Amino acid sequence: MRKNVVVFGGAGFLGGYVVNELEKRRYNITVVDIQKSKYLRPTTRFIQCDIMDKEAVKTAVPAKTDVVYNFAGFANLDSAIHAPLETTQLNVIGNLHILEAAIHANVSRFIYASSAYAMNNMGSFYGISKLASEKIIEEYYKRYGLKYTIVRYGSVYSERDFDNNYIYNLVQKAIKEQKIEHGGDGEEVREYIHAADAAKLSVQLIENEDFDNQHIILTGSEKMKRKELFEMIREILNQNIEIIYSGNGYNHHYKLSPYSFQPTASKKLIANPYIDMGQGILECIKEVYKNLP
Repeated sequence: MRKNVVVFGGAGFLGGYVVNELEKRRYNITVVDIQKSKYLRPTTRFIQCDIMDKEAVKTAVPAKTDVVYNFAGFANLDSAIHAPLETTQLNVIGNLHILEAAIHANVSRFIYASSAYAMNNMGSFYGISKLASEKIIEEYYKRYGLKYTIVRYGSVYSERDFDNNYIYNLVQKAIKEQKIEHGGDGEEVREYIHAADAAKLSVQLIENEDFDNQHIILTGSEKMKRKELFEMIREILNQNIEIIYSGNGYNHHYKLSPYSFQPTASKKLIANPYIDMGQGILECIKEVYKNLP
């Protein structure tokens, strides 16, 4: 029997890929988001809902729901730095509304999209809000028995045009303005993972009870410095792209590792096979050119 899955934030960047993967595996899916996305199929069941509306959230999770994913909330770290109230409301209170709806519907599994910044003291209000929600989810399991999997996503990218898709926006700026501007020194290390790979792993989590009540780190398998990424983009474009390092605007991002402290032990999950970084950037470039006026 196919599971019934509700995906909050399923019209967003990563949530959209998870919805696509769930559809491939023939789950019964309902997407709940504040607005639709051009990347959703016309046949996908969609409910428009603001997660700050507790009653609307409750209505969006029917009694026979098996799994709830939460990708909704404030997803841009740099914007969150300047919006502590909105960040906390969406990422903590909004998540609480979804948890309450899951309890009311007797959902068997709750999957929470957290961040590597929940393990790091550099993430400002964004990281704090994610860590707070993690602790609340753990407490809901202790109090109500709601099984969970907390997924700490790292540097996810793809060829889709979203505000929080760092690499796509980087490529777009390089093509349109012939430059890449970076607030750090370029020595920062990241483990990039394509959103399609992240989505496959995110769906595997609900197909294996070994991930019940676990914290999962989900990143790429290869480390890359920011400056290496910039040089790769410049080389693939074969253009004279100016790379500018200001070195003073990256204070809230980790440099080498997100593990500045460890709130709860977590396992790292890696896609195998995975989408090659160079191929992923090529797809970004093709999409940027396709969307140019």
